[in-house]
Amino acid sequence: MRHKREEVIERAIREFELLDHLVANLTNEDWERRLPRPETKDPWTVKDALAHITHWKSNVVLSAKGLRKPPEMRGLGESEANHLIYLRWRDRSPQDVLAWHRQVHAELLAALREAPEEWFSGRERRAEWPYDLDGHSADHRVKDIERALAARSMG
Repeated sequence: MRHKREEVIERAIREFELLDHLVANLTNEDWERRLPRPETKDPWTVKDALAHITHWKSNVVLSAKGLRKPPEMRGLGESEANHLIYLRWRDRSPQDVLAWHRQVHAELLAALREAPEEWFSGRERRAEWPYDLDGHSADHRVKDIERALAARSMG
């Protein structure tokens, strides 16, 4: 499938609004709520999940601008990259992560608007491309953040 700029931007905005609405007014306790994760993975909180989503979205910004990942991220497997993101953001405040989430969204929209048309339609891609700007976010929003926040009313 070949994509159109407008369609990709609409998807990005729609998912950002859903996620931002979910996290906009969380309490400190909500931000620190643990996510259900295997023992072999880092013990993420709601805040860590948002940092994770935002990091991978920032990679779409780099791609749309024709830039490479930072040197420290090159060559890392997914688990190694996720661990590095966790280490970078776990001690930051929820307000820092929320501000970064909003900053990256603004940068993403600018990058998508400025990207060459061929970045969108130059070749056949999967329907969910670029997955990190909406599908990946939606997966973590629903399976992790919403589930962790729903547990607060049960506990």
